[in-house]
Amino acid sequence: MKIAQVPPLYEAVPPRFYGGTERLVAHLTDALVDLGHDVTLFAAADARTKARLAPVRDQSIRLDPAPLMSDLAAHMAMLAEVRDRAGEFDVIHFHTDMVHFPFFADLAGKTLTTLHGRLDLKDLPEVYWRWTQFPLVSISDSQRRPIPFANWAGTVLHGVTADLYAFHERSDGYLAFLGRISPEKRPDRAIAIAKAAGRRLRIAAKVDKVDVDYFKKEIEPLLDHPLIEYIGEIGDDEKSDFLGGAAALLFPIDWPEPFGLVMIEAMACGTPVIAYECGSVPEVIAHGSTGFIVHNQTEALAAIERLPELSRREIRNHFELRFSAIAMARRYLDLYAGLAAATERPLAATA
Repeated sequence: MKIAQVPPLYEAVPPRFYGGTERLVAHLTDALVDLGHDVTLFAAADARTKARLAPVRDQSIRLDPAPLMSDLAAHMAMLAEVRDRAGEFDVIHFHTDMVHFPFFADLAGKTLTTLHGRLDLKDLPEVYWRWTQFPLVSISDSQRRPIPFANWAGTVLHGVTADLYAFHERSDGYLAFLGRISPEKRPDRAIAIAKAAGRRLRIAAKVDKVDVDYFKKEIEPLLDHPLIEYIGEIGDDEKSDFLGGAAALLFPIDWPEPFGLVMIEAMACGTPVIAYECGSVPEVIAHGSTGFIVHNQTEALAAIERLPELSRREIRNHFELRFSAIAMARRYLDLYAGLAAATERPLAATA
């Protein structure tokens, strides 16, 4: 099957540091190649991929030192390139929210669009009412709730390349928080839980410009404690040791998380997750098996006490079965085949 993958241009593919969508696209693209498919990745030139790379920009926007640039212009140029080459592909898989809709309205039947963000935002329902011809993929069933009427082709839970994450049979006893410092991620909850439990907490997280004030006013004063260690942002090469060394990942979110990639990254290392029941969490965590789903600090503290009940080997096995990149790619291949059947287009043999 000839497949085009079209991610956003904000981060490298995969990201050098924090970043979910571009990381997912990198893992999916490589898995599709491993399964024998002809894949072209439209991305910035700094991408690392097993697929054919169609460079549409010299570098990802986040890593570009230019003082002034237009992300809209960059994405419009990329979409024009994809449109010019659309006839080469059986399926064009977009990860660019809805920005491509006006460009591909007449080709919607050969496209698939995975929505990676929250959908409870003003103006979004009107977009999905207007362009109903585009088949959409949710990354959790929970994500769909604000726009249940949309043209949903399926739900595909994320997966990551298993070999990138080393299994750790034993932890070093600390708790971990990984991701982004922001109000909805609730690092303050993680800090409070660790202090109440008397457990060391290591925080590896980025601070976006929009969250600098929150970090300085709400979080930075909480870091001056012997149990709390703030590391800052880390890259992929550091994640296995960071997550694998943890007794548990704390995921105390306070928003409708569409997926939460860090949960399966922890599971890939054999590390259980203690997560608040929001958004996708019940679809990702098997309560009492790969972690614990909680509703408040008291339940989180009880979950920490129950961590010895869990098998880190079984957590890794669960990850490989449900959340590997190959498992994700096979689910997408089923959707690609469904698109082809709906339009009666012949395809090359699939792996």
